[in-house]
Amino acid sequence: MKTPIALFLAAGLSACVSPAMTESAGRAVEVEIQTDAGRTLPLYPAANRGGNSRVYAEAIQGERYRIVIHNTLNRRVGLVIAVDGRNIISGKKSWLKNDERMYILEPYASQEYAGWRTSSDHINRFYFTDAADSYAAAFNDESAMGIIAVATYVEVQHWQPPRYPRDAPRWEGRSSESDSMAKPSAGAPAQEQRKSASGLNRSEAGTGYGPEAYSPSYSVAFEPEAAPREKTFIKYEWRETLSRLGVIPRYRPQPPRNRLWDGDFAPPPPRGY
Repeated sequence: MKTPIALFLAAGLSACVSPAMTESAGRAVEVEIQTDAGRTLPLYPAANRGGNSRVYAEAIQGERYRIVIHNTLNRRVGLVIAVDGRNIISGKKSWLKNDERMYILEPYASQEYAGWRTSSDHINRFYFTDAADSYAAAFNDESAMGIIAVATYVEVQHWQPPRYPRDAPRWEGRSSESDSMAKPSAGAPAQEQRKSASGLNRSEAGTGYGPEAYSPSYSVAFEPEAAPREKTFIKYEWRETLSRLGVIPRYRPQPPRNRLWDGDFAPPPPRGY
């Protein structure tokens, strides 16, 4: 069996999780959403189906964000990550299969994924926006709008004799990824090129194709298991939508007090009277 090629980010987070990272979904890997303003989005549980982890999150209009993932397993895992139904490495429609482009995460390590990959060294940032302005809308694709999905594939283990450190496997080097990177004008089937997004629900949240950022990566050999260990789905919505769905309580501002109406008794005099 040919070993697939996957991506490993050259710059990552510490292998340990910060105590502040408390709002997460998933078990084999823990997934959370952090904004550039330093906020970790609270996650609200949804009805789970088929053993998959499903939660809601509140989108913040215009805010850039990153997907932070922590591997809780003692094995390398491959992560097929899709935002609004599009693979964040290739930009193509994702079905979360093990033959798609994926990122590799070392045992117990953490990493952040902050944008659509456009080359081995650059991404274009994620940001919350209206559905009509989203990256998926550029391909007239609303089939999975407002969903951040992570499929976790554990690496196949083949028995090998113990290795000395000098015999450890080496990086395979960079690969040319210009044909499959996430760009609205290339890397997708012709019928999926940019079309009018007038049919999209403009009140729905989506993820845009933001400014370019430096994010180096390397190609590595990785053989995923046939089926994912788990799938994690985060449905992000505007606060008004979450309130309407009953996910979070509706905010009812308290009316201002009326000095000639509120209060039945005389309060004590001010201190020092």
